[in-house]
This record gives sequence, C-alpha cells and structure tokens, in this order.
Amino acid sequence: MTTSPSATAVPAGAPTVTIRRAVPADAATVQTLVLEIAAHEGDTEHVRVTAERWQQLLERDDVVVLLAERDGRALGYTSAVRRLHLWTGGDVLAVDDVYVRPGERSNGLGRRLLTAMAAVAEPEGLLLTWGVEPENTGAQRFYAGLGATLRDKVIAGWAPAAYRPLVAAGTDEVAR
Repeated sequence: MTTSPSATAVPAGAPTVTIRRAVPADAATVQTLVLEIAAHEGDTEHVRVTAERWQQLLERDDVVVLLAERDGRALGYTSAVRRLHLWTGGDVLAVDDVYVRPGERSNGLGRRLLTAMAAVAEPEGLLLTWGVEPENTGAQRFYAGLGATLRDKVIAGWAPAAYRPLVAAGTDEVAR
C-alpha cells in the first residue's frame, strides 16, 4: 500500500499538530508508545516486539503506523495491518491501537488519528475494523460518536504453549 495521509494541522492559533506515517527511523518512538499503551492497559508482559523489529515492520506496506506530533514530540499513534477478509475477498485495515499520551487526551487527537487512518483506507474503500474491551464504555461511546458500528464479539487467542500439547498428541495433521 503506497497511500499515505498528508500531514495535517489543527486550526490557526492552536499549537501545530501533524499526523504522518511512521518510517523505519521512527522505530524507537513507536516502541516507546507501544510500551506506554501496554502499561496503560496493564499488559506489558505480552509486548515482545523490539525497536529493531519495528524498523523492519515499518518498511512493510501492510503495516501502517501513524504518529501524531507537535514540535517533533510524539503525542500518540494509531496502528493497523492490512489483511485479507475472506468473506468479501477484499482487504480490510485492521486497527490494532489508538493511543494518545496523558495530557494530550480530550483534545480531539484520537479522532484525528482515526480520521487519518480512514484517509489511508479511503482511496480503496477499505473497511476499518478494531476491537474494544467490553468494560471500556468511554471508548465505545467515542467510537459510536465517530459513526462506527459496535458489535458484541468474543475474540479467542490460542497461544503456542496452549496448543502444542494437542498438536503433539493429535494425528490430524494437515498435509504439508
């Protein structure tokens, strides 16, 4: 995907905030923001990606990370992965994170980040999808206010440590 939103600024008189696509040179900043959102969610033990890996990921066309900045300082980000949606046969842009640093929240930055991600999706008419925790009613109100459709769905995750014993014991191997 070569589409990239252009840098955007807030109205005259307000401090300039730009939103741009992250590049490999931004890997350390992206890593810091990912660790911040994980800490905010109490989930740092699941973060395994390194800044070095972020350099590689940010080179991929299917990985989109948008940074919001003011005077070169990161204020927040949103990330997504372009993936195939088998029911439609087309692609979707699956948003993974929307994060705004404390002190920058409630200023419309989350809306701007998601709108910038929509600008990435718009040329091809890609569906944007993302998840939200059931107890995060504030985020649900925010997303509904953007016009997003909220649906109940339980997401299952199957870690290798959980499925390996079943694979080792099973005889139903897929032919390779």
